[in-house]
Amino acid sequence: MTPAELSAAVLSAVAACLQSGDFAGTVPTEAVVERPKSREHGDYTTNVALRLAKAAGKSGREVGEAVAARLRDTSGIARVDVAGPGFLNITLAAGTLGETAHAVVQAGQTYGTSDALAGQQINLEFVSANPTGPVHLGHTRWAALGDSLHRLLEAAGAQVTSEHYTNDHGSQLDKFAASLYAAAQGRPVPDDGYHGDYILDVAAQVVAAEPGVLELPAGEALEAFRSTGQQLMLDSVRASLARFRVEFDVWFSEDSMYASGEVDAAIDRLRAQGHVYDADGAVWLRTTDFGDDKDRVLVRSNGEKTYFASDAAYYLDKRGRVFDRLVYMLGADHHGYVGRLRAIAACAGDDPAQTLEILIGQLVKLVRDGEELRLSKRSGTIVTLDDFVDLVGVDAGRYSLARWSADTPLTLDIAEITRKSSDNPVYYVQYAHARTCNAKRNAAEVGIGLDVFVPELLENPRETVLLTALGDFPRVVATAAELRAPHRIARYLEDLAGNYHRWYDECRIIPKADEPIEDVNRTRAWVNEATRIVLANGLQLLGVSAPERM
Repeated sequence: MTPAELSAAVLSAVAACLQSGDFAGTVPTEAVVERPKSREHGDYTTNVALRLAKAAGKSGREVGEAVAARLRDTSGIARVDVAGPGFLNITLAAGTLGETAHAVVQAGQTYGTSDALAGQQINLEFVSANPTGPVHLGHTRWAALGDSLHRLLEAAGAQVTSEHYTNDHGSQLDKFAASLYAAAQGRPVPDDGYHGDYILDVAAQVVAAEPGVLELPAGEALEAFRSTGQQLMLDSVRASLARFRVEFDVWFSEDSMYASGEVDAAIDRLRAQGHVYDADGAVWLRTTDFGDDKDRVLVRSNGEKTYFASDAAYYLDKRGRVFDRLVYMLGADHHGYVGRLRAIAACAGDDPAQTLEILIGQLVKLVRDGEELRLSKRSGTIVTLDDFVDLVGVDAGRYSLARWSADTPLTLDIAEITRKSSDNPVYYVQYAHARTCNAKRNAAEVGIGLDVFVPELLENPRETVLLTALGDFPRVVATAAELRAPHRIARYLEDLAGNYHRWYDECRIIPKADEPIEDVNRTRAWVNEATRIVLANGLQLLGVSAPERM
């Protein structure tokens, strides 16, 4: 019996109590079942009786006793105790918990998925940056977290579109073009331009792709360096992200909204809704009506549209694509965008609390030999995504970035996250998966397969702990998706790996040389396979490989 099945049984018992008039109230939408802190309190505990007590007009213990009486008649439940003010401590019947292994193996790659977020249409934007340089370490953290969150949301049943917003309109592209043009001519790059070896490389690629570009008039040459250089840089960004196992469903161009007139249309729409006004020769959006600290300029007095105008048009574009939830994953320097984006949503007639979600990530530092590797996109001393992958590899990089909450400042030591030892979390989890594969191979060599399953034989306390952890996986995935917290998957996998190692050391799959192969050994092969599946499924959610040998 999985936690989800037990939760359903608890709700069924509550419904039976209400129908019989044991107490008043309504059946709650969910009954949370959790592992108790002490194994002496059973396999699972729930506080459902405490939640029902007020509406029932009775004490939690009275409600608990009524629900417990119904639960005790449920197949697979051996014992239900009412503890304290009304907690229900549930002990499963022998073999019931063991059935978890069978359920996991039967579900295979789908184990852990659910419909917790079914029906939600989510647009998930992350990494978005100017196509003026390579993906740097700050973007890389969002790449790992954003892609993992995409996988998690889909596993929880949501329909998700991952999106990269390309800032390809405005002055930064002009500076980029000027930097490339200067580099191609052998002149110093402007002080406010982009620096670094990559500028020399891209400039040379533009010259190769556009023969004669240096003989064109300056204006035409700059436009060629802008358009071709931007595309070359964008192609490079795509390739770097793909190498990091990050793919986007949509690459959205800011400039496309200007070319199509979408920005003007957005301003007109907001004006028609009464939120746009003219003052001092400029066009403003009255965002202070919705909590912003000041009104925002959409069009400057010189007729130039602002980044805020693009942000407003982009929000309306997303909403027009029938997304009911827009998730923005922004860098640590974007706190000021929270109020602005919420004001845009409100001006558009939406409830920001319902349609908008903004996640702000903290900075990440990379340390080697005790020294921080410095980041500065324009000076050319950046640590790029490709540098990061070269230094630590995709698996160590993705796992190490994903195992911490986004709002936690993070310092990664290259030596620590690449160490092949049990104190390195990614190695520890991957080794556990490889160990399950090795155990499976060794068992097959002596004739132990998955042809016999007798769950009531799984009586060792280590088996109880491991099977309970395996049963928790779907709940962990659903919760991680709902809380936008991929790090919960990593921490779960580390706990699972520890439980597996302890189980493996105590519960033999292959008997000793002088002992016969018995059904308990064959049944433990199912537990081993179930653990392999959950480890692999969890690593897949983080975009990390599950090696079969290490």
